[in-house]
Amino acid sequence: MFGYSMVQMVRAHAEKLDRPLRGEILNLYKPFKRTPCFLHKMFEGVLKKARKIPVIIEFEKDGFETGCHQVTGIMNKHVRNGIRQEYSRISCCSANVTATSLEEMLKSCSHIKRVYLNRKVHALLNTAVPAAKAKNVIRNNTVLTGKGVTIAVIDTGIYPHPDVSGRIIGFKDFINNRTAPYDDNGHGTHCAGDAAGNGSASGHKYAGPAPEANLIGVKVLDNSGSGSLETVMQGIEWCLQYNEGNARKKIDIISMSLGSPAQDYGNEDADPMVKLVEEAWAAGIVVCAAAGNEGPGARTIASPGISDKVITVGAFDDKNTAGRGDDEAASFSSRGPTIYNISKPDILAPGVNIVSLRSPNSYLDRWQKSSRVENNYFVLSGTSMATPICAGVVALIKQHKPNASPQQIKQWLVNGADKVPGMDPNIYGAGYLNAENSILQK
Repeated sequence: MFGYSMVQMVRAHAEKLDRPLRGEILNLYKPFKRTPCFLHKMFEGVLKKARKIPVIIEFEKDGFETGCHQVTGIMNKHVRNGIRQEYSRISCCSANVTATSLEEMLKSCSHIKRVYLNRKVHALLNTAVPAAKAKNVIRNNTVLTGKGVTIAVIDTGIYPHPDVSGRIIGFKDFINNRTAPYDDNGHGTHCAGDAAGNGSASGHKYAGPAPEANLIGVKVLDNSGSGSLETVMQGIEWCLQYNEGNARKKIDIISMSLGSPAQDYGNEDADPMVKLVEEAWAAGIVVCAAAGNEGPGARTIASPGISDKVITVGAFDDKNTAGRGDDEAASFSSRGPTIYNISKPDILAPGVNIVSLRSPNSYLDRWQKSSRVENNYFVLSGTSMATPICAGVVALIKQHKPNASPQQIKQWLVNGADKVPGMDPNIYGAGYLNAENSILQK
């Protein structure tokens, strides 16, 4: 039988291996058509010792240090193995392992709770801002602009566009380890403008809700818009560490226009990416996560948007008008409930034909030249655009109420949303984002 020992391994440890990892192991050995049967066992044995598998290892809550020590000892006995990154907050580490060493770990390390495949993660404004009722919001005789609030955009990076000049106050690159802000894909730059562009290159025509907010670019996706569970987790962890070292100028908001198909682990809190966004939430950072672009089918909410705590943002089509009469949920916007039967998304924001910042010569700029608007802008659609628009509105609330908790802000957004008569909450959430109403909430 092809891959017999792989099958035995998966059967013996199925409860500790997530579904994608089980599939990866079972498909590790695919014999050539002309390979004699008597050689299959030998070839399979070679692959088990040589082929690297990227994984996330989760330990029991009180067994992180001991578990890391034990798996390190096992890895040191095998070539092509090693721990890459530790996430002590959630008792996890990322590693490259071979099937042989993984099997030994599962047999001998009692502190291992579950092992996940380090799966792939992908990147999922003229009338948009008025449609979200986020233009010229005035409270206490002050026009709210997000001034003094910091938004971290976890994405493909941020190009230093004129519309965000002087406001990119930090940059971390987990893909190419560069130190100066850049964006070789273009998606993150667009998202940064959706939230906080000031429109200076367009006579302020294409401005985001929070045109004076500070930005931090956290690059976790490559030039094609792809990353991994590991790089996204590194990005969130970095934001938490940043706040621990910058008590006076913390990250207030994380905008995540990315995700991967949700896997069923029994409950959403067992998902490693959900664990970390909820750590950020508990630390006082408001997390806005994209619902995903897999609509109109039900149960298509992506991870980490499946979290019951963070603000999960779907997209509506404002039809290029500021009024509500013709608005409707975008057909591509992912629908709930989540795979854990939690009602999602939480709210809808504009996400169709959004004009925002262009990153010249980036992947999107080169391959979608028809999407260029004037010289400095670009048009895109998706819950990827709706999410930072929501993050920009959150920045206005944070400016008005600096000490508000993430849960308070989420509740104000939900209470202030424009309701849709007879709406299905698994399509519309609480309704359409309305900054004016939300900032009136007590």
